[in-house]
Amino acid sequence: MNNKIAWCAIYLLVLVWSAINPADPFTWWLEAAPALVAVPLLFFTRKRFPLTPLVYVLVLAHCCVLFVGAHYTYAEVPLFDTIAHWMGSERNNYDKLGHFAQGFIPAMLAREIMLRNQAVKPGAWCAFLVTCFVLAFSAFYELIEWWVAVATGEGAEAFLGTQGYVWDTQSDMLMALIGAIVALVLLSRFQDKQIAALKLRR
Repeated sequence: MNNKIAWCAIYLLVLVWSAINPADPFTWWLEAAPALVAVPLLFFTRKRFPLTPLVYVLVLAHCCVLFVGAHYTYAEVPLFDTIAHWMGSERNNYDKLGHFAQGFIPAMLAREIMLRNQAVKPGAWCAFLVTCFVLAFSAFYELIEWWVAVATGEGAEAFLGTQGYVWDTQSDMLMALIGAIVALVLLSRFQDKQIAALKLRR
């Protein structure tokens, strides 16, 4: 119970901070939407299909990444302006962190759903299919960005966050791929243990 309260408290605090005087209100809604949708989904599935503590923590971390990007826009996060200055670059690369997270967190969520529904067994095929899912998800998100840009014109510039980089779309998908691979390498065994423990409790 204490973990649930802490999870909700962190989520709400970051959400409220993010929503106060964002850099671009229109972009805030676009960027925060996935995090706003995630909580109702987690709430309504918590009894029928509770997730492992690992995945709940990762989802919270992803929501925080989204809320920070929504507040400042992905091209203007102050810390990453400072990092760019240290590295002699003019580009704010917070969006690359966001796309890394877009691979890292969904990979663990997809893996858990696949394994617990016995769609695949742990191993190489599981890792391959999870990676395929992440790439498909990343590509679909890029399509959403394109559709929003076409529908809203210049109003979507902050949402796209390309900052004039011609290979932005491709590098976004690459970061998602790297995130998925890193998550699978680092967390698969730990996740397997938590899935086993979850089965014992049910």
